[in-house]
Amino acid sequence: MNIVIATLNAKFIHTNLALRCLKAAAQPDFNPEIAEYTIKDPAFSIVSDIFLKKPQVVGFSCYIWNIEETLKVVRMLKKVSPETVVVLGGPEVSYDANYWLKENKEIDFIVMGEGEVSFKQLLHALQGDVELKDVPGICYEKEDKFMLNAMGPKIDLREMPSPYRFTEDLADLSKRIVYVETSRGCPFSCQFCLSSIEVGVRYFNREKVKEDIRYLMDHGAKIIKFVDRTFNISRSYAMEMFQFLIDEHKPGVVFQFEITADIMRPEVIQFLNDNAPVGLFRFEIGVQSTNDLTNELVKRKQNFAKLTRTVTMVKEGGKIAQHLDLIAGLPEEDYASFKQTFNDVFEMRPEELQLGFLKLLRGTGLRIQAKEYGYVFVDQAPYEIFSNNVLSFDDMLRIKQAEDVLEKYWNAHRLDRTVEYLVKHTFETPFDFFQDFGSYWENKGWSRIGHQLEDLFKRLEEFLLYDGRAHMATVRSLMKLDYLSHQKFQPRKPWWEKEMAREEQSMIYKKIIENPLIAGQQFAQLSLHEREVHKQTSLVPFSLDLTALEHENTLQSKDGYLLTYYKPGQSPQFSFIQKEQIS
Repeated sequence: MNIVIATLNAKFIHTNLALRCLKAAAQPDFNPEIAEYTIKDPAFSIVSDIFLKKPQVVGFSCYIWNIEETLKVVRMLKKVSPETVVVLGGPEVSYDANYWLKENKEIDFIVMGEGEVSFKQLLHALQGDVELKDVPGICYEKEDKFMLNAMGPKIDLREMPSPYRFTEDLADLSKRIVYVETSRGCPFSCQFCLSSIEVGVRYFNREKVKEDIRYLMDHGAKIIKFVDRTFNISRSYAMEMFQFLIDEHKPGVVFQFEITADIMRPEVIQFLNDNAPVGLFRFEIGVQSTNDLTNELVKRKQNFAKLTRTVTMVKEGGKIAQHLDLIAGLPEEDYASFKQTFNDVFEMRPEELQLGFLKLLRGTGLRIQAKEYGYVFVDQAPYEIFSNNVLSFDDMLRIKQAEDVLEKYWNAHRLDRTVEYLVKHTFETPFDFFQDFGSYWENKGWSRIGHQLEDLFKRLEEFLLYDGRAHMATVRSLMKLDYLSHQKFQPRKPWWEKEMAREEQSMIYKKIIENPLIAGQQFAQLSLHEREVHKQTSLVPFSLDLTALEHENTLQSKDGYLLTYYKPGQSPQFSFIQKEQIS
C-alpha cells in the first residue's frame, strides 16, 4: 500500500514529530512516506506534489496554525484523486470530530488522540486485514451515520520505536529544529490548554531517549527542543537528563525546555548555574497571569514568589536564556489587571517576553465556559478572542499595539540600554512605555510598512520627541551606543543626522593620533597607524560618562565624544573622550 503522511509546518525550520512517530509505529507492516510542506506553500503545489506520489492513503497532521490551509489541500486533492483515502489526525481534529466530518465530506477518517496504534490498525483495516469497527480511536461516516470507535488503552511509551533515525532526515538535521519527546501528559489542569485533558504523565524509556539524543547530535542536530509539557515535573528525572546533556553535549548544540518555574528547587538551579555551559539550555516558562482570581478560575496553580525566585536565580547565573509567556484575555483579567501582570513579569527582565492572546481551543474547559465569561471569538482557527465581559475589543487592540513594539524593541535586543533607561526613568511603568509607543506606532501607520534597523531608531526618537518626557541628550547617547554595539564595520549611514563639522572632526582625530591616551589606555594599546584610525573608527558627540555607565551602570552627564573602534570579527570597542581633553 502506497501511503503518504503529510503536514503543513509554520516554517521550513520546523519539523513534525507526529509524522515520524506514525511512520516508526507503522513499520515494518507499512512504510509511509513523510511529506512536509509549509503554510506559505501554494495549495496547488502541495496537491500536485502529493498527486505525483500516487498514494492510496494520505494522512494529514492538523493543528490550529494549519487546519484551514490543510482543508484547502484536502478539497483540491479529492477533486483530482477521489479514490485516495484521506485521514486527518492531530489536536485540532481530535475534538468535535463530528463537526469536521459533517462540514468536510472530503475527509474519510479522523484519528483521535494518540495515533500510533490507531493509524496502523486503520491501515490494516483499509487493506482488509481487520474490521473498521475494531480500530480504536477513529471516527468516520457510514451510510450517512457518524461512527465513533472507542479509544484504545494508553500506549506503553517505553516500548515505542524511535522516530528519530530515518535516513531521509539526516541531510537537514543541522538546518531545522529537532523536536524530542520524553514524556506525554501534564499534571496540571489549566482550562485554556489541551494538555489538561490528558490525566497523568507517562515517560518514554530514558535510556532509549539518551541514545536517540546521542544519535541526533552525532548527525549534526543543533537545536533540540523537548516538547514535554512540564519537563521538570519529576525533579530526579530532570536532574538526570540535565546531567546527561551537560556531560555529553556537542559544541554548538542548544536544548530547549518548557519548565514550570515555581516547582524548581533552588538546588537544581544552583546545579545548573555551577555546571551548565553558557548557552547550552534555554527555558520557556508560562506565567500567563499574576492575577490570583484569574489563575483560580482557570484552575492554574502558581506560586509567583517562587516563580520569581527561579527566574531571578537563573538570570543571575548567566548561563540560561529564558522566554516567559503571558496570555491576554483570561477570565476576569481586565486591562488594568493585565497591565499589572505585564509589569510584574517585566520586572524580572526576561530575555524574551512573549505577549500572547487567548485562543479558545476545541476541547478546552474555557471554550465550554465561553458564554459564562462573555467571550466573543473567531469561529475559525486559531479561535482568538475579540473580547470578554471585562476586556473590550478596543482593549485587545491596544495590548496588540504594545506587543508589536515589545517584539521589536525588547525581544529583539536592539536597544537594551535605551529601553532599560526609558522604563526606569521616563515612563511610569514598563507597560506604559510599550503601550504609548505602540499606540503612536499604529497611529503613524508604521505597522503596515517595513522597516530597516535605522528606522527603528528614527521612529523611537520621533516618538520620544512627540511624547516630551524623555531627557533627549541622555536618550540619544544611549541610542548611539546601542546602535553602534550591533555594527561590525563603520556604518555608512547611521540613523542620526550629522552632528559634527568636518573641521571639528578632523581636529579631534589629529589630537587622537598625536596622543592616543586621550581615548584611554585600552585604545592607546592598540597602537593604530593614522590610516587605521581614520578607516576603523567612528566619532560622535556623546553626553554620558562611559566608564560609569559600563562599570557601575550609572548615568552621569559628561560632554564629550564616543570613539568606536571596529575590530575585525569582534564586537566594537568603545572609548570616551572628554571635551576638556581636546579644548
